[in-house]
Amino acid sequence: MTDNDIAKLVQSALFAVAPDLEGETVGPDVPFRDQFEIDSMDFLNFVIALHKATGIEIPERDYPKLESLDKAVAYLKAKGFAQ
Repeated sequence: MTDNDIAKLVQSALFAVAPDLEGETVGPDVPFRDQFEIDSMDFLNFVIALHKATGIEIPERDYPKLESLDKAVAYLKAKGFAQ
């Protein structure tokens, strides 16, 4: 799985919890909360969606590592997703 494939998965998880964002351009290095009007509950649902899509356990201490598209892709790769 390429970085682009992982990015699409991350965007899909984001759009699943905030469907009104679908079709929006997601800046790769801008935190999701700065780009979109998502609150902490939306972000938690995003983390849960990522867990369901990848099977990777994501502890709360790692949430800041998922705050942007680039960071989320790097995090998932570091956790061994798509190898």
